[in-house]
Amino acid sequence: MEEPRELGTPDTQSIDEGTGSSGRERSIAPDTILSAVANEHRRATLHALDGASGETLAYDDLVDRVADRVRNEDPRLESDEHRQRVRIELHHTHLPKLEEARMIDYEAETGRVQFVGGELEQQLLTLVAPHEVHG
Repeated sequence: MEEPRELGTPDTQSIDEGTGSSGRERSIAPDTILSAVANEHRRATLHALDGASGETLAYDDLVDRVADRVRNEDPRLESDEHRQRVRIELHHTHLPKLEEARMIDYEAETGRVQFVGGELEQQLLTLVAPHEVHG
């Protein structure tokens, strides 16, 4: 696990590429991380993956967990329509953004998603959790 950063340290976070086997490092700016967790669907995704205890989660299971967690923005939508909307948004918007921020590993071909973020991301989720409004 990563060591916690203190205030006043450089504004980049060093993380391993991929699963860390390559030994190469890439810096992620705090703005990238904050932008990634700024959306309710992405936070719900990270909570679901963090709850999977480091294991991969099947895409369909992730869709169900996120759809159950986020509020249905249009109360006229049926549950199936809401889940379909979440499915599309995850695939096209939220999972790519989280992967770009190196918080998840998403294998579209196999439908597997895994949390690969560090302690900073977990701390952010913990800080935000008491302020979440669930539908």
